[in-house]
Amino acid sequence: MLKILCSVLVSLGLLSANANARPNVKDPENTLVMKLKDGEVLIEMFPDVAPEHVKRIKELVRQGFYDGLKFHRVIDGFMAQTGDPQGTGMGGSGKKLKAEFNNKAHRRGTVSMARANDPNSADSQFFICFDNATFLDRQYTVWGQVISGMQYVDKIKRGTGSNGTVHGPDTIISLKVLADVK
Repeated sequence: MLKILCSVLVSLGLLSANANARPNVKDPENTLVMKLKDGEVLIEMFPDVAPEHVKRIKELVRQGFYDGLKFHRVIDGFMAQTGDPQGTGMGGSGKKLKAEFNNKAHRRGTVSMARANDPNSADSQFFICFDNATFLDRQYTVWGQVISGMQYVDKIKRGTGSNGTVHGPDTIISLKVLADVK
């Protein structure tokens, strides 16, 4: 009976025949595909509110910058941070970005730039929120939102201590612009 129901739902287009199929996205040029150990995550980028950040992220992605980078800071109930080639939270790509604070809320699945005390110090590090973190709103540049695969983000290895330093961290296997994926 279940098999028949699934067949009917597939034929109506209400269920994918491929459990790993990507959902339809409106803008493949502004969607990222992040492969993690447990599965694939799709991130919709917001060039309308953070154009320079989205432009820089895409430049770095197309250079393969993020492939293999560690989630060096992961705090349960808060966020997972990555984007430092040193894996310590002290490195970056070498290009600082001017803040593009916007009205997008930091909620579950929000992707935002990490920075130091200077609002214009964001570089290549970013974080993904596990839960709502609206206390960060308009203080960090939100540039994306997870639209599929948040269950895989939830499986990223957590850190310890108040700073969430991770020992034996998970990594980004690959990060690509969807328009470039064959």
